[in-house]
Amino acid sequence: MGTYFMIGKYTGESIKDISADRTDRSLRLIKQLGGEVQSIHALLGGVDCVLVVELPDNAVAMKASLGLSLLTGISFTTHPAVSIEDFDNIIGKK
Repeated sequence: MGTYFMIGKYTGESIKDISADRTDRSLRLIKQLGGEVQSIHALLGGVDCVLVVELPDNAVAMKASLGLSLLTGISFTTHPAVSIEDFDNIIGKK
């Protein structure tokens, strides 16, 4: 499983359907794809929301990103992430 940051930007359409039910459907979608949502945050500024999710691989991350966009109308960019400990091991500085 890998960690992914899913950065969301609301669209005019996506704001109309904001609800706890839509959030629950989004959580179910991630789970159906074999993932787990670690956290979701609403933000102020140029980014509207961030999801931190665990997903099996990049192909599933692409499905999740597109699936959430279709479900919510939110435009997502998805970024794979590694812990700083793993990063240190990768670059051989540990």
